[in-house]
Amino acid sequence: MTYHAAVWLDHVEARIYAIGPEQYERTTLKSDAERHQHHHAGAAGSGHSDHNEAFYHQVAQAVAAAHEVYVCGPGTARTAFVKHVEHHDPKIAARIVKTEASDHPTDGQVVAAARRFFKGFDRTTPQS
Repeated sequence: MTYHAAVWLDHVEARIYAIGPEQYERTTLKSDAERHQHHHAGAAGSGHSDHNEAFYHQVAQAVAAAHEVYVCGPGTARTAFVKHVEHHDPKIAARIVKTEASDHPTDGQVVAAARRFFKGFDRTTPQS
């Protein structure tokens, strides 16, 4: 069972990291939202759908074994994912302990940011 997980996602893909003390394992999930995206001229926003339910469900299932989850990414995809999980899977939502805006970091940058956060989080949270 994974203790910590990090997720970086946008509307196209999600990179999920199972983070161990010395190493990490990355899984990548692709969204099909880009094929179904409709953007109307004059509409506000990026044109990306916040309602990519199947994709968000796959991402949530990928982190289901983690005790705590760090979520980062650009724009509305991050917040739409968190809202989806809060609505559809409160048990997983309760494990999301940090969300943070980030553009397009490398794998190493995501893992380093998550480890920094979890290091402080673990010191202040009773471990069972």
